[in-house]
Amino acid sequence: MSERASLNSFSASELLRGRSFTISGSGVGADYAACLLRRLAARVVCEAGDPEPHPDLQWADCGAMALTGWPEASPLLAPVPLAACARGALLALRCVAGGSGLESLDAAALLGERAAILGLSRQGSTSAGGSCRLLPTADGWFAVNLARPDDVRLLPAWLGEGELTQPWRFVAERAVQRSSAELVERGRLLGLAVAALERPSRLSPPWLRVMHRGKPRPGSRAETPLVIDLSSLWAGPLCTHLLARAGARVIKLESLERPDGTRSGPREFFDLMHAGHRSVALDFSSDQGRQQLRRLLRAADIVVESARPRALRQLGIEAEKLVEEVPGLTWVGISGYGRSEPGANWVAFGDDASVAAGLTVATPNAGAPVFCGDAIADPLTGLHAAVAALASWSAGGGYLLDLSLRDVAAHVLGFDGPSLRAKVRSHASGWEVSVDGKAQLVQPARARTVSERGPELGADTEAVLRELALPC
Repeated sequence: MSERASLNSFSASELLRGRSFTISGSGVGADYAACLLRRLAARVVCEAGDPEPHPDLQWADCGAMALTGWPEASPLLAPVPLAACARGALLALRCVAGGSGLESLDAAALLGERAAILGLSRQGSTSAGGSCRLLPTADGWFAVNLARPDDVRLLPAWLGEGELTQPWRFVAERAVQRSSAELVERGRLLGLAVAALERPSRLSPPWLRVMHRGKPRPGSRAETPLVIDLSSLWAGPLCTHLLARAGARVIKLESLERPDGTRSGPREFFDLMHAGHRSVALDFSSDQGRQQLRRLLRAADIVVESARPRALRQLGIEAEKLVEEVPGLTWVGISGYGRSEPGANWVAFGDDASVAAGLTVATPNAGAPVFCGDAIADPLTGLHAAVAALASWSAGGGYLLDLSLRDVAAHVLGFDGPSLRAKVRSHASGWEVSVDGKAQLVQPARARTVSERGPELGADTEAVLRELALPC
């Protein structure tokens, strides 16, 4: 087992210095968990235990392989042990949490949960969700994600005037005449989610950066952290969902004008991510709403947000200042490309961020790239963000943590698996993956049963403001 990422490339955060963990088992998942914990300065003892299944067998079983490849062809193996690394990230979280609530989760199956709920399937160079496509350019390939209604209206400003009744045909015809760099540079200036298809870097980036240090909380910590969830869509909500499973109290804080976009999709996915959370909705356009927002953030132990930094600054919220002023506050910022320039204001979603990291799959005998899983940078980042958040809180807080979809995907891509790869073949029941004398049928994506509904928008606003002694 080798890891291509250099230890010197990671900005050590010291979050778990002085803590020791024991990991039992052998395989990529256990190795990856140990890697994450050691990067946070923990001492890790690895004990022999039951061997994990081969990573390719885990990929076949988790549901994400069924989402990778062309519709009428065989599903494709991942380039690296993605399912095993997801399980390793959850194992690291269990170590840090030290309690119950996470044991029943199958981290690898989380990679396909959204697709299972939305009824998605593999579509080759079109993302499972349908909003992102891999298209050839004059010198390579790039991804463009038209996830929002306004994105189509920006196409003339990006590529020139033309007939937009078939927007994807319009983009494909113009893109093949331009370089990837030109398309990406202009697209990002306009706020589009675009990314050139990159080759994986020999040295993968750190999965976590500490951007600012404040003061740790004085005295002993609370029994459970209070988490304010300002995030939306998938990565951030998955992070707070996992923190809630680990015992945290979570308040979902939304704008009345622009609530979490998943509220307008299948209710089951929103419920799965937010069941058991409380909902506060404020008018961010009013002085009172912005004051309540700031006071709620100051009352938190952990804040999780997924906005570009300038979006919150426009509301008078500066993460660095709050971390300095509120002892013990942990601020977890999740974005497409991190908080540092030049990428701080680039837009990204899970599929295009994965492409930017180099996480695509080449179609055998054709070389054409296809998407790997469903927006896979999102669940991977949610898992890693939960580890970082809980590690910081357990260390006393006082950290501004920075995680990007692109860098988390690239970090996982830099973790090698066994050199022996599996074979994929047709089976009476569909497709089968076999390696080293063992076989696994390729399973469809699956989701856990939703037993409780998520909160209605603003259902707990007045109650939460009263409990925290904030003016209503």
